[in-house]
Amino acid sequence: MRTASFRLRLVHVAALATLSLGTAACSSGNATVSAEAKPEPIAITTATVEETAIDRFLRVTGSLAADEQAEVSAEATGRIVETPVERGTRVAQGTVLARISATEAAAQLDEAEANAAQIAARLGLMPDQPFEVKRVPDVMNAKASLDFAEAEFARMQSLLEQKVVSRSEFDQRRTQVEAARQQYQMAENAAQQSYRSLQAARARVSLARKSMADTTVRAPFAGLVAERLVSAGDYVTRGTKVATIVRIDPMRVELTVPEQSVSLIRVGQQVKLTVDAYPNEVFDATVRFVSPALRADQRALTVEAVAPNPGGRLKPGLFATASIQQAAGPAALLLPTSAVETISGTSRVYVVKNNTTIEERIVTLGERTGDRVEITSGVQKGDVVAAEPRGRLTDGLAVRTR
Repeated sequence: MRTASFRLRLVHVAALATLSLGTAACSSGNATVSAEAKPEPIAITTATVEETAIDRFLRVTGSLAADEQAEVSAEATGRIVETPVERGTRVAQGTVLARISATEAAAQLDEAEANAAQIAARLGLMPDQPFEVKRVPDVMNAKASLDFAEAEFARMQSLLEQKVVSRSEFDQRRTQVEAARQQYQMAENAAQQSYRSLQAARARVSLARKSMADTTVRAPFAGLVAERLVSAGDYVTRGTKVATIVRIDPMRVELTVPEQSVSLIRVGQQVKLTVDAYPNEVFDATVRFVSPALRADQRALTVEAVAPNPGGRLKPGLFATASIQQAAGPAALLLPTSAVETISGTSRVYVVKNNTTIEERIVTLGERTGDRVEITSGVQKGDVVAAEPRGRLTDGLAVRTR
């Protein structure tokens, strides 16, 4: 019995020894794992939130349009004989776009000028000479006859008083004077009527000259030929479209401003334009017109700006994003753009707390100015943040600054 009891004690002692060794080994292993799991602080560069005044802009969208566009039409009827321009031709004001056969118009002009010249000759008028009824040849002849009849009547009256002539001869002379006076008045009336006919003839000459001029279709202003719609041999009538002319220097920019921003717009404001066709370029413009009323269907205001376009690089129809400069406002909190990490539309920065750990903060962005961006919420002036997180920082991570 003693031997069995002794053996049992030995088994218990061995078991306890084995358990103690296992516990010690486990404790040593856990300590090693814990030591290995603790990460080393990550070295980072930092940036400080600064407060400074910046230029503020209202960003809206719109489209570009030609400053002027005209559908030039024919004002005469006839066959096209010449089209000296092509699509894309740069033209000055008055440049010939097309010519219509002028044979009929020239004949009508010759006829009108001949009729006017005939009447002018009858009136004895030279070119650019003013009309004076008493200088018309027929009137001058009638006036001479009247003067002669009055002189003869005066002489006959003297002879009658001397009883040299009879009463009947005297009455005959008086009748001749009245007849001469009537002829003179009729000559003046006829001259006035002829002059009115001359004025009508000259008006017909002006119309004929216009018809002659209308056979040449000209550009109404300087610009570019966007479309040429006729060719030599085409028959056109009054109102037929011949060409489309556009003026693209300057360009008009039609912008849509939301209702809540109406108070921020005024004529003369400077505008910065960007278009997808030139992604790295900014074009200058100036607000020229602000609509007096909002569009009811959009609850938005139409604003027009003008942009110089001397090289013709901007094209009508391009979609444009405009930044309209605003009056100076409160100072802004700024950080380098590299300090802001944006994922799925959410922007965040990593604030360094006590120079040892990271605190992740969601922020709201405002204006961009060069390589810096405004932070409108989420940080305060003087906060120190990671300058280049690069997707490797998380909340609570140990760091060391350098």
